[in-house]
Amino acid sequence: MKAILLAGGKGTRLRPLTIHTPKPIVPIFDRPFLHYQLDLLKQVPEIDEVVLSLNYQPRRIEEIFGDGGESGLGIKYVVEPAPLGTAGAVRYAGESLRESVVVFNGDVLTQVDLAAVIALHRERKAKATIVLTPVENPAAYGLVETDATGNIQRFLEKPTPDQITCDTINAGIYVLEPETFDRIPKDTPWSIERSFFPSLIERQETFIAYVYRGYWIDIGTPDKYMQVHRDIMDRRYRAAPFAQAASSTAWVAPKARIEDGVTLEGPCFIDEGTVIKTGARIGPYTVIGRHCHVEEHAVVDHSIVWANSRISQEAVVRRSILGRHCHIGRNATVEDHVVLGDKSVITDYSRV
Repeated sequence: MKAILLAGGKGTRLRPLTIHTPKPIVPIFDRPFLHYQLDLLKQVPEIDEVVLSLNYQPRRIEEIFGDGGESGLGIKYVVEPAPLGTAGAVRYAGESLRESVVVFNGDVLTQVDLAAVIALHRERKAKATIVLTPVENPAAYGLVETDATGNIQRFLEKPTPDQITCDTINAGIYVLEPETFDRIPKDTPWSIERSFFPSLIERQETFIAYVYRGYWIDIGTPDKYMQVHRDIMDRRYRAAPFAQAASSTAWVAPKARIEDGVTLEGPCFIDEGTVIKTGARIGPYTVIGRHCHVEEHAVVDHSIVWANSRISQEAVVRRSILGRHCHIGRNATVEDHVVLGDKSVITDYSRV
């Protein structure tokens, strides 16, 4: 069985972080995000190959994942000649498929039981199965309505309060039959939500929902990207290195160097090769990537700092995200949801 990962987007909601880093390899702690999706797919033994549907900086992704040998799954790369939308990308990537295929949006992190989704799809002999998940504020999403037996009835984009009849939204995970792909125009931008799925309803084909009420998040915004790290530290989503750790754990890589007089407030994460100098304070829910330098009496709190960045003496970084190779000058302050792209420089005594 094959899986298609729709990973061709430019990650515009995560910019400037994704200007030089395509979203599938944005780091979650010390691993590219795509690894977490591959881990989920590996839980279904019959899935033996993943087709990565790419468009934006595909070489960067292929350099990291290669043929998939290290991940335990075969990986095939399909690069769209131009952005084709979610349905167009599925058809382009799935031209040669003849059996059921799992399709995953490239920005979804979840612990859904994929084997159970596939089993329901087969039991109902469905042409398509969509995973739905409940949200607190469905008005911000497109609602998906079902009948009492789980058949999809309607998609409703950005509903007004009086139109909200349920709380379930599209979770971006599907099982599809390739025989339905012929209704997607070739080499044409086409939406899976607005065009392909409505065609199944119009033709009264078996199109069903699997409602999942466990962990699910779209990492595509800075706030959600930060929340994923908090959720892993709090063990709402179980993943290394916090899966078995106490909630207050300060995780420090073996080759990091923490000098005497440093304050570490867990949960936090400090990666390989990083140096934290005397008097610095690392606050809770902070992630500091590889080979960073946090100098004397600097404060990094509730923030994410990517690799090779430097926080100078007495600087403060709070509730913010720094890309790679950033330099925060002495006594500078960066706080309150600032997002800096790679190689940003904040001069001494500045406030951002």
